[in-house]
Amino acid sequence: MPFVRIDAIGADRPRLDALGRAVHQALQETLGIPPDDLFQILTGHDGTTSVLRYGHYLGADRDDGIVYVAIALRSGRTAAQKQALYRRIAELAHEYAGTEPRNVLITLAENTSADWSFGHGAAQYMSGGGAPRDSVAGAGSQQDS
Repeated sequence: MPFVRIDAIGADRPRLDALGRAVHQALQETLGIPPDDLFQILTGHDGTTSVLRYGHYLGADRDDGIVYVAIALRSGRTAAQKQALYRRIAELAHEYAGTEPRNVLITLAENTSADWSFGHGAAQYMSGGGAPRDSVAGAGSQQDS
């Protein structure tokens, strides 16, 4: 169960939707996340009253096309799976939303089953009412989402 937050400067609803689709598709393709496992916060910032700050760290020539993608998910993915996810998000963000790959900053925060509640004040993954295992063939992971 990934929980995704996407922040972008000057992003209208269609661009935010495109970025959300890009991230969700990349999660499905690279980590085997089920199609209906969709929890996202999509936020556009006007650059005046709500801003995103960025630098040119590690040589990336970022500009106001910057997109921050923060993903919380249960631990267990390999470094190779994470790298494939980062690459696919950047590719699809460019294809769907016109975002230059250099402007896509992604962070993953891993946690455990005890760190999730899907409602009713219960930790469903802990009480046996958890979600099904990832099932996308060839995704390279049988780790729970």
